[in-house]
Amino acid sequence: MENQLRTALIAWLRSDPTLASINRIAEEAPLSASPPWLGIAASASIDWGTKDRAGRETRVALELETRIDLPGADAALLGAIERRVLDMPPFQPGFEIASIRFLRSRSEARDDNRRAALLEFRFRILEPSTE
Repeated sequence: MENQLRTALIAWLRSDPTLASINRIAEEAPLSASPPWLGIAASASIDWGTKDRAGRETRVALELETRIDLPGADAALLGAIERRVLDMPPFQPGFEIASIRFLRSRSEARDDNRRAALLEFRFRILEPSTE
C-alpha cells in the first residue's frame, strides 16, 4: 500500500494548478530539474490494520528545493503544498485514507542560494472495504 500511496500522492500534487510554478514533482528527488522541485525524500510504513482490514501507518517526507534569497520567500508555496496534501481524497485505487496529519517541517540554506524544506506527514491507510 505504501507504493500505491506514493504514486497517488505525486499524481494528486501534480494535478494542482496552484503548484504549477514547481518545475518538477517527482517520486524521488529529480537528478536534473532546476529549482523549484518537489520530491519524496523518504517514506516508511508500520502495521495499522484492523480485525477485518489490512492497513498501514505511512510517514512521507516531501522535500521542496527552491532558489531564493530570503528565508520566508517560499512560505506561500510550502503552505499550498501542505494544504494540497491534507486535502487528498480518502478513496484511492487500492486503498482508503483514514486520516492525514502534518507532523513536522524543517528548512535549511544550501549552497548557490538554494533552500530546502522538508514537510513530513502521517497517512493512516486501509485496504479497500469489500462491502
